[in-house]
Amino acid sequence: MSTVVRPGSQRPATVWTYSPEGARRRSDRLATEEPLEIRVRAGAERRTVAVTMRTPGADFELATGLLLAEGVVRGRADVARITYCVDRDLSEEQRFNVVNVDLRGTALPDLSSLERTLIASSACGVCGKATLDSLRADGLVPLEGGPVVDARLLPELPARLRAAQEVFAATGGLHAAGLFDPSGELLAVREDVGRHNAVDKLMGWALMSGRIPLTDHLVLVSGRAGYEILQKCLVAGAPVVCSVSAPSSLAVDVARDFGMTLVGFLRRDRFNVYAGAHRVAPKAAPSNGR
Repeated sequence: MSTVVRPGSQRPATVWTYSPEGARRRSDRLATEEPLEIRVRAGAERRTVAVTMRTPGADFELATGLLLAEGVVRGRADVARITYCVDRDLSEEQRFNVVNVDLRGTALPDLSSLERTLIASSACGVCGKATLDSLRADGLVPLEGGPVVDARLLPELPARLRAAQEVFAATGGLHAAGLFDPSGELLAVREDVGRHNAVDKLMGWALMSGRIPLTDHLVLVSGRAGYEILQKCLVAGAPVVCSVSAPSSLAVDVARDFGMTLVGFLRRDRFNVYAGAHRVAPKAAPSNGR
């Protein structure tokens, strides 16, 4: 009987390195990228809701984080069970690339918003105002309260996140999302080839750990802060989002409209605050953060 081997987060490779000293052959490590199909089930109903390219690892958290961001689940009580698929029509290699999320209840919830989001994410022609209106229509409201963070602490966070990126250290090819408390302690980090997947994994961990909403937490992403990153953090109730790179214009609009603090270009001894400066001490902007 063969043993099914789960795909790892990295794999070996042989490369040629070119430099002024010449060319040499050496061993390297690559970040693994494979598809993950996410299925939801309730009663006798089953639906595939997403297929995403990801780095294997924390697959259950990725699935639940995505479902949380899209409003399919609100808390861990909505999830009855999560398993890898063992359908006989799947090869052994595929079985760890399909996740089943069993929801409580006898029928699937309305998945139309999730289907619209997944279609829109690969299409064009959706304006920013319509996107913001859709967040309000989903019942999302501005975030109140949240931590006030020492401005001197923020530049220290990227190094703390990088130090915890084990797969990045080996491959150099992954994004990361980290969850911090107001004192700067790193509570969790998740890595993936996709920025959005890393955030979904982090939010899935928070959901299954009973930490949602993330009222007193900071989220740091290793890449740029786009609309999807802010939307996921908003749903999870995280009021402070930081990025080592630039935010998009729509991400800034989301932060301002929903009372979030958005920090960009967080590097060494400087950073920019695009919204919600009242949560960064000393205050550098009016208390409304605009």
